[in-house]
Amino acid sequence: MNPTGAALSPSRVVLENGVVVTTRETRKTPAVTINLAMRAGSMCDPPDAPGAIYLLSRLIDRGTAHHSAAQIAEILEDRGISLAITVNRHVLSMVCTCLAEDFEVVASMLAAILVEPSFPEAELATRKGEVVTAIAQDEDSPYVKALERLLALLYGADHPYGRPAKGTPDSIEALTRERLLALHHARFAPSELSAVIVGDVESDHVADVTRRLFGDWGVPQPAAVPLSPPTPATGRRRLVLPMMNKAQADIAYGFTTIRRNDPSFYACSLMNNILGQYAMGGRLGDSIRERQGMAYYVSTAFDAGLIEGPLMVRAGVGPANVDRAIRSIDEELIAIRKDGVTEKELAESRQYLIGSMPRALETNGGIANFLQNAEFFGLGSDFDVRLPDYLRRVTLDEVNEAARRLVDPERATVVIAGPYQGNEGMRE
Repeated sequence: MNPTGAALSPSRVVLENGVVVTTRETRKTPAVTINLAMRAGSMCDPPDAPGAIYLLSRLIDRGTAHHSAAQIAEILEDRGISLAITVNRHVLSMVCTCLAEDFEVVASMLAAILVEPSFPEAELATRKGEVVTAIAQDEDSPYVKALERLLALLYGADHPYGRPAKGTPDSIEALTRERLLALHHARFAPSELSAVIVGDVESDHVADVTRRLFGDWGVPQPAAVPLSPPTPATGRRRLVLPMMNKAQADIAYGFTTIRRNDPSFYACSLMNNILGQYAMGGRLGDSIRERQGMAYYVSTAFDAGLIEGPLMVRAGVGPANVDRAIRSIDEELIAIRKDGVTEKELAESRQYLIGSMPRALETNGGIANFLQNAEFFGLGSDFDVRLPDYLRRVTLDEVNEAARRLVDPERATVVIAGPYQGNEGMRE
């Protein structure tokens, strides 16, 4: 049973055109969170136009077939609504929270933004400038540069998982209104939309409203984006990106791992939690930051996806501590592979992950995010009930096997960006 004390038990309806509508009724406050996820993330960028979906996301709410940017802003801002539009590899998301009494008006506005954007020429020039500026800021950030170069090495610079989501200045400047309209028409379709509504609203009412807003949308299902699995590393790789005007060096150290539907996913999640995510950073945080005092931050992130996703160690250190920090990461990975984890670590990590669920599900926004993730990966509407049992069933042997399988320092890819020259590895 979900540790919040009650199952979410959402209502799920699939419209005739393929739109999935999930509703979770809550009565804590007279508010509703609307979370629309379109399976049109940065992986849908045309090969010759990286950053196209990101630019589209920055422009999509600047006008529709029947609303100007000013009218859209007035409808939202008069109701105290802040609309968040984000893009990751897989989806473009539009999320906001409104009063229950405003649900229909706001949902109608979001549907218009999603289905019939106009991409005005005047707004396009402004948004291009903003994206190009953001790319320049990323290129000046050791943290971002290390991450982007790591993913490019793990997946290939032209792979949907390896390309920078924002593209390049040249690719952004080359995009036209016509190209964005064509991309929207090709990738935005009812079959790709998941709408999650959480709050003080009846599920039958939500079904009626969404059917009215999206039911006549008839764009055909787009072709699947080919996603080739990454080639596993056979040896260690190291890339140095000297940025001598910076005060801190950022280390991105990683591997490709497993798909989300791999049966070992929960064992790998617990292993990652023990290694670098639990409490103040797990084993890595205890060693590198707490006991040795040489890192501003250190943690791990495990992101199993539609294909083999990355597991990454991230650390920020002073330039004099780069080599020492990397050696310490190596040592911790060797130790967890050789000696495994303890029963106490496994029990505490399991308790932490199960115990964190109530916090993740205490707000309408948190519930909506959880349900969107479950829908995207096909985990089922009762996933919140089953998740604790999945974690409880993981054995010590399975966690230790996950460590041996995923984190071999001899096959690590290491990127260092910052005021560091080094004398090993590739260099840009």
